[in-house]
Amino acid sequence: MSQEPKRGHFAKAKGEIILREHEFDGIQEYDQKLPNWWLFTFYAAIVWFVCHWALYYQAGVMQTPQQFIVQEITKIQQAKDAEVAKLVAELTDAKFVHGWAKDPERVAAGEGTFLTICAQCHAADLSAKGPNGPLPGLPLNDHKWKFGGKPMDIFKLVMYGSPPESTGNNGAKMQAWGQTQLSPKQVAEVVSYLITKLPEDFKDIPPP
Repeated sequence: MSQEPKRGHFAKAKGEIILREHEFDGIQEYDQKLPNWWLFTFYAAIVWFVCHWALYYQAGVMQTPQQFIVQEITKIQQAKDAEVAKLVAELTDAKFVHGWAKDPERVAAGEGTFLTICAQCHAADLSAKGPNGPLPGLPLNDHKWKFGGKPMDIFKLVMYGSPPESTGNNGAKMQAWGQTQLSPKQVAEVVSYLITKLPEDFKDIPPP
């Protein structure tokens, strides 16, 4: 006949089996001493949590995910700003007209970007007219440049969007494409493409 397990609150020795004293609705609970490896892992996890909590949330030694993301975004923006500064320092109206706009690869890349992004507001034929009526953007083929008609004026407009004082076209403003979706190089390629489509607007710009 099997021996009834001892009753108590919890097991104290290895291999000891205790039938705990509490009982509910006929349900009884056995207890055995947990193995040392399990106890060590459990207590180590508690120590790790306390240390991590203190370093992460209290001491500020470790970065939070938000801080890490902000830091990485800042790095990306700084790199983009440096790229813009370098490109703007190298570009001039003359280099646009007599350099970039003469490069078939740059013009083709600019056309691709224009048709993908810019044509949604200005139309593929630059007329700012769609099948259902006017589009949000201004026409580019009417030889009227609201914020300056030099290549560098257009470059800065696409890079940084409409100036603050602009009321937009029926309330729609040019967004800062160079700060969101396009690189400075892509913006310059788009300007080069426009020069090839409207050569009469830039014919008076002398070579560098």
